[in-house]
Amino acid sequence: MKKKHAKRGEAKTWSLDQFEVPEQEGETRFHDLDLEDSIMHGIADLGFRYCSPIQAGILPHTLQGHDAIGKAQTGTGKTAAFLITILSDMLRNPVVGERFVGEPRALVIAPTRELVMQIAADAEDLAKYTGVRVCTLIGGMDYRKQLSQLQHRVVDLVVATPGRLLDFMGRRDLFLDRVEVLVLDEGDRMLDMGFIPQVKRIVRATPAKSHRQTLLFSATFNQDIINLSAQWTFEPVKIDIEPEQVAVNTVDQRVYLVSSDQRYRVLNNLLRTPEASSVIVFANRRDQVRRLYERLRKSGVRCGVLSGEVPQNKRTRTLEQFKGGDIKVLVATDVAGRGIHVEGVSHVINYNLPEDPEDYVHRIGRTGRAGATGISISFASEDDAFLLPEIENLLGKRLSCEHPPAELLKH
Repeated sequence: MKKKHAKRGEAKTWSLDQFEVPEQEGETRFHDLDLEDSIMHGIADLGFRYCSPIQAGILPHTLQGHDAIGKAQTGTGKTAAFLITILSDMLRNPVVGERFVGEPRALVIAPTRELVMQIAADAEDLAKYTGVRVCTLIGGMDYRKQLSQLQHRVVDLVVATPGRLLDFMGRRDLFLDRVEVLVLDEGDRMLDMGFIPQVKRIVRATPAKSHRQTLLFSATFNQDIINLSAQWTFEPVKIDIEPEQVAVNTVDQRVYLVSSDQRYRVLNNLLRTPEASSVIVFANRRDQVRRLYERLRKSGVRCGVLSGEVPQNKRTRTLEQFKGGDIKVLVATDVAGRGIHVEGVSHVINYNLPEDPEDYVHRIGRTGRAGATGISISFASEDDAFLLPEIENLLGKRLSCEHPPAELLKH
């Protein structure tokens, strides 16, 4: 039988009845998941009513303590799914006895700094009324500041990149032997970026898989990911959200056939149209991103750059400026782009078609979010049009290719 817990913080002034929403055929309500009132209050503040497909598929199992493997893209709601699981576990199973600093109850590992920061921000929002304390550990930021955050008080949830987490473990500033829930997010990306040896060391420092709950998420499941999930999880449920189920139906997808020398001209003209109010431009490599950013700045476009070669504090500032509307255009690589969760992005422009078709879905998912509509425009020319069929196979539909309107080709 489920234990009842006292409401915490401001939750006592709030009634669950306020959250009552109508049942809809085929929809799962958060209201039906028997969550603690303090979690429901955070969910209500964020405006969530019905579960996304991955939330509806995975939460009934993970809330019972089962391990899970989820195949899902960014933008499907997987972050909220694992955070709600963590918060629910902590509230239902309060620690009896003394606790020490540097001993978190839950750990989320993600491959990029931006993604870690976004997960931590979502955790703070969902945990607002629960009393659960969140700490972020990322490279490129001051170690001592992060250490004081960790040692100032007992921390419940740590969200970290693998390298910085190992720094803290190596200096004996962080211990993982009390971790009850372990989340490995974007497993395929961690594999691509060479983090798996580091992640293996981290996982070995946590309790045995039969004594912790493990959730693994990946946009793709190749044999390496399947092998790792077998090593790290215990009798997991498997949830598979196919790419065509991802909410890209809110994105108007266009492909412009351009020659290599027309590419920049079309982009520059596009950015000057009134509709292009908040734009992310993706290119495949750091050097392409840098050159494009410099060229746009010289053309008078208010823009910022996000790539692995930009220092973390500058990337954070750039993202804040973009969110606040101080800059209108972000030029980004895929790795940096994974952490961009900004409402109101009007356009995503693929300056180059991505070499990995999965990245196409991640890119266009930066627009058309939260029920809004967005536009994605991909440039296809003689050097990369051959990548289109694989993208179409992944989407399960043909993309219509057209020549850009004449006004976009003007000098």
